[in-house]
Amino acid sequence: MLTLPAFILAIALLIAVHEYGHYRMALARGVKVLRFSIGFGKPLFCWRSKKSGTEFVLALFPLGGYVKMLDEREEPVEPALRHLAFNTQPLRSRVAIVAAGPLANLGLAVLLYACVNWMGVELPAAVLSVPAAGTLASQAGVTGGEHVLQVGIDEQDLDEVRSFEDVRWALTRGSLEGDDVRLVLASPNSEAREVVLKVSGLPRSEVDAQLFAKIGVIAPFSQPLIGQTVADGAAARAGLLDGDVVRSVNGQRVIDGQQLRQMIRQSGANGVPVVQVWQVIRSGQVHDISVAPQVVAEGALTIGRIGAYVGARPEMVTVRYGVLDGFWQGAVKTWDVSVLTLKMMGKMLIGEASLKNISGPLTIADYAGKSASLGLTQYLIFLALISVSLGVFNLLPLPVLDGGHLMYYLWEGMTGKPVSEVWMERFQRGGIGILVLMMSIALFNDISRLFAL
Repeated sequence: MLTLPAFILAIALLIAVHEYGHYRMALARGVKVLRFSIGFGKPLFCWRSKKSGTEFVLALFPLGGYVKMLDEREEPVEPALRHLAFNTQPLRSRVAIVAAGPLANLGLAVLLYACVNWMGVELPAAVLSVPAAGTLASQAGVTGGEHVLQVGIDEQDLDEVRSFEDVRWALTRGSLEGDDVRLVLASPNSEAREVVLKVSGLPRSEVDAQLFAKIGVIAPFSQPLIGQTVADGAAARAGLLDGDVVRSVNGQRVIDGQQLRQMIRQSGANGVPVVQVWQVIRSGQVHDISVAPQVVAEGALTIGRIGAYVGARPEMVTVRYGVLDGFWQGAVKTWDVSVLTLKMMGKMLIGEASLKNISGPLTIADYAGKSASLGLTQYLIFLALISVSLGVFNLLPLPVLDGGHLMYYLWEGMTGKPVSEVWMERFQRGGIGILVLMMSIALFNDISRLFAL
């Protein structure tokens, strides 16, 4: 089982990098570091550096960490060592030490994305599936099977598209920013053309499967193939076999797997099983087969299911960059994800985005296990995403976070005097209250997702 070790490794690594940023900058600024700890609770491993005197600790619960520096505010400091204390350092040094942790996480994300770019990652090709009727893609004239060559947001320059993920990323950005998305499409029998998906008119409460369903771009193009069937499922009872290629349903031509999945789902919309006549190609021969999808509940809706894997594996492409280009693309990706994360947080704060987007440790652990099971590159992408989130989150101006301390230093730089101890204590209590509230919402979302499965 990969979930627990993948989660522990991810959290321990990201915390270690964060605290190492504080540690290295503290040493560079001439501050004495007393302890560098990964985790809380009972120490499992301790080692003291003879050169610096720093005690390095690996504790039982690796869900946090800290760097303890010499500081007169925490304990008495000998006069001979006062110049090594954190609180006696000039403002610029304290700012650098505090900011180094979150920046280390962002730097790690750049490196991880760069490694993925250098190694190469196999992704679905940017070929669109058949959009459902009434969706933005359908209204824009997408029929399915078009290859996306370029993508642009609003009036920005068009960028080359290497994979289907580039399309989804552009749609995500456009949806959050309230901008339309332009696609340059190439079809086998026609010239390249540009279409505009009017995502600016969609509600931006959540960027999830429902939003992409409204856009009409859910999954990449795949052949309408029947895969493994479930015993006693509707597909098996109808006589469908692995490898059958579906050509039509009730006389309507089937182009790709996503279209077929939508037809199956819609068959149960009225809550009553509906028999469909499928025309399939099997070993070069055409067969007409009557299929009655099973009606099942999905939340407040009823949908059809046939008990089989529908759709072949999509066409895959390997996306790989050179050394310099790969590093640059890693930096661009880190910047884009950081900006998008801040925008999402801002929209949640003003009520334009749902608080359901906040994820807690259970969801993170689940994604850690799933990404690890898919291979090294997917796990590295997961690590990069969480590293960006950790870096951005710690820069928020909440008193108990690094961003809160930077907020204090901004006040000190503007007024020439530090925040008073009375106000510092008030801010700390308020910050802790906000963090507890956010953690409660995240845990509630995690448990809700588990019960929804």
